[in-house]
Amino acid sequence: MSAPTAIAGILFDKDGTLLDYAKSWVPVNYELAKIAAKGDEALARMLLKAGGMDPDTGHVLPDSLLAAGNTVEIATGFVAAGAPFTVEALTTLFDGLFARSAEYAVPVTDLGSFFAGLHAKGYRLGVASSDNERSIRETARRFGFDGYLHYVAGYDSGYGVKPQPGMVLGFCAATGLDPQQVVVVGDNNHDMHMGRSAGVGMTVAVLTGTGSRQSLADASDHCLADITELEAVL
Repeated sequence: MSAPTAIAGILFDKDGTLLDYAKSWVPVNYELAKIAAKGDEALARMLLKAGGMDPDTGHVLPDSLLAAGNTVEIATGFVAAGAPFTVEALTTLFDGLFARSAEYAVPVTDLGSFFAGLHAKGYRLGVASSDNERSIRETARRFGFDGYLHYVAGYDSGYGVKPQPGMVLGFCAATGLDPQQVVVVGDNNHDMHMGRSAGVGMTVAVLTGTGSRQSLADASDHCLADITELEAVL
């Protein structure tokens, strides 16, 4: 790991990192399963279980399909579990739902002020999510940090998908930084492994998503309660 003074760019995951996963996405997951099951309650419960979520408690397993998968992966998994759609049709429905869901998301802190503070210190800032790019931009607009971003990448932006290194390398290309100058911040091991595979200077896990200190320990250099503790480790 590089010395903290070498860090010049920060690449954030969105869901579970900038947004509180349980408050923002558990309700969406229920709607997701309802859509995929065409209202069949028994099938919806089965789909949630296949995705890694307990339909009764709403608990989502770390690194499960609903915790870390992109839209195509979730649609593929649901179709394999019995959803009566093609993967393509379900992906389109899910992308639409996810974009609308930005209006109901719950941030972990005042994201406008948070990003403004980092921007003022000279950091290059980006968001890399398994969600679609439209949803990321809608979230950034809603919470007032879109003007501070140097880079946005979703699963459909052409940089590949997590845990591949492409989103990080795209951030480096956009900002002129070396991977060793970058910290990746996320809530699951897809984020940590993406960072490690790209050779970043630091991987930082947060506990506002589906991961735990135990599940994130091996692949993260630091594990924080939330992003407000980030500056202490930079």
